[in-house]
Amino acid sequence: MTGSTEDYAPHPHIGGRTAALRALAAWRGAAPGAPRVVVVTGGSGSGRSRLLTGFLMLCEPGYRKLLPLDEMDPSTVPPELPAPAVPAPEGLTAAQVLWLLAEHYELNATTTEGVYAELAALDEPVTVVVPDVDRAGPVRAAGEPARLVREVLAPLATTETVRLLAEVPRPLAAEMAEGLPSGTVRIIDLDEPEWADPEGLLRHAQAALSPEFGAPELPFTVDPAARLALGAAIGRRAGTSPLVVQLAVNCLLMAPEGFDPADERFLPTSVGEALDLHARRLGSDSQTLRFLLAPLALAEADGIPIHLWARLASAVAGQDMSQAIAGGMLLAAPFVQPEEQEAEQEQAGDAADSKQADGGRTLLRLLHPALADEIRAGLPNVAAAQTQIAMALLEAVPEQDWSKADPYVRDHIAGHTLEAGLLPQLLTDPGLFVHADPVSLRAAVEVVPTEELGAPARTYLRTAPLLTRTQAPVTLRAALLETAFVEDGLPEYAEAIRRRLGLELPWQTLWSLSLPGVSAVTVGSLPGPDGAATPVAVLVVPAGTPGARPVGAPGGESGRESGSAVLIHGLVQGDHLGDTDPGQILRPSEEEHAAAPLGLSRGADYLRVWDRADQAVVAALISDTPFTAADLSPDGILLLATERGAKALRIRGAGAGIAS
Repeated sequence: MTGSTEDYAPHPHIGGRTAALRALAAWRGAAPGAPRVVVVTGGSGSGRSRLLTGFLMLCEPGYRKLLPLDEMDPSTVPPELPAPAVPAPEGLTAAQVLWLLAEHYELNATTTEGVYAELAALDEPVTVVVPDVDRAGPVRAAGEPARLVREVLAPLATTETVRLLAEVPRPLAAEMAEGLPSGTVRIIDLDEPEWADPEGLLRHAQAALSPEFGAPELPFTVDPAARLALGAAIGRRAGTSPLVVQLAVNCLLMAPEGFDPADERFLPTSVGEALDLHARRLGSDSQTLRFLLAPLALAEADGIPIHLWARLASAVAGQDMSQAIAGGMLLAAPFVQPEEQEAEQEQAGDAADSKQADGGRTLLRLLHPALADEIRAGLPNVAAAQTQIAMALLEAVPEQDWSKADPYVRDHIAGHTLEAGLLPQLLTDPGLFVHADPVSLRAAVEVVPTEELGAPARTYLRTAPLLTRTQAPVTLRAALLETAFVEDGLPEYAEAIRRRLGLELPWQTLWSLSLPGVSAVTVGSLPGPDGAATPVAVLVVPAGTPGARPVGAPGGESGRESGSAVLIHGLVQGDHLGDTDPGQILRPSEEEHAAAPLGLSRGADYLRVWDRADQAVVAALISDTPFTAADLSPDGILLLATERGAKALRIRGAGAGIAS
């Protein structure tokens, strides 16, 4: 089946794919016999994304009005219905994609299981389209596409109220369909003869060669006969791959000198051949081109900053590639896509890339992920190449100060070291923990087996959900981590955050006790024999807690419920004052509390410390475990308890923050 009809105009964005569009239109309209689940797959570069983009134009009312529907094959046009949900997964985790879907349908669920249960209980079916599954995840080596299929798409596919269309890499397509009843799912593999579109490829090539669509005026582009013949040859050689067509045209138009349209030897049949033939035609060698593109093939996120390109290419090649890059732009250009990125605002004091700070910067990425697959497959050792890139990125950090690092280095070095097998060795610097994007760093750290992580990395991993949930900027991340390091018995890391990073934290964590069961806390003072008073913390704990004084014992407090006891610690140092008589402890009076500069408010899942003078919040605290008690001393020491234990924070007089 060619996917073409002579009597109708093709889809203007796709240029063909009639057979696939018919199947998708039948799915969208729930036609008799149409499956509830459709999986679009094919090799990388087969046109999966382009097909779904064109189909979604037909499903979105605004775009639909712009298409020549009256001229198109009616069997390829779905009925006019409300737009489907399209949770785009690029750069997101599987969990984030699921919660995008829950938000779209305004579900009340608070758990993953609850989302599926609410979807299954809906009165009417819902339509979900998930494109670009292969681009899921903030970190390449974390395997997020497979997780998205197994943890989100497969459960959606088994939910009877969900009509699902997903664009999935071929290795995952069969897994997604596995176990579904017969007739429930259809796999559209764009490389299979049933769905291939050779006529569409021919039209694609001929349009790309036409000056009407932006091609330069060359002998084989302005002459219609020559253009048609060359387009047919390109399409024929490309097999089923629209990407190979695009690369062939790019190479010819960017470097037409010496090209003979009658010589098909320089028309590629694969992505790898497109690289090799282009290098040969320009008098270079394929290895040089692949070295130039290797950093882009190994890059994370949206690509690498252009000013790092030569450094990283040289690292992978093991030789200076700066001259090759300076003279090889024409060599690399057909395969590279520049992208302008606005200057980052979050990192106050970020001195990196100051020359580009005012007007943003340029990132370089490969034209298509299939190019990255081809180049990575040709590397002798991907882990070794990533090791060289990671070392080069570390060397690019000014004075080893992460606040001055380029945002790409700071946020994505973890992804490179993960694939190099070196991430645990990197996870010892509090500055990286504080300044790196917590979404990317968390995703990378979660891949490493816990037993391979050092104590600081385990603390980071425990705290990371708060960092990502609150989207905390740098100072708040530092505050969260400072507290977490004290809680986990790593005072040297907490001290490093306070002293080395040059940040004004909204509090200092004085001490922390791992002590489940604290039901109440009180600040007070213990008069000394010389008249000086020692600030103390009184913790109400279950009876039998080691070191605690049972309620009702001689000298013990009265008025407390039976079955509890009290622990007394120094409020500032946290030292255990086991021999202290609780009856001697003096509580601040109501007048002292009212005259204190700071006040305390408590909600179900938050604590706020505020300045009485202007009512401004100076610290807002949340926790990954519920708060059970809190008290604030007149001089601004906050004593609080969670299900995990108790801690004391000295609140600063200015600045806002979040603490766990």
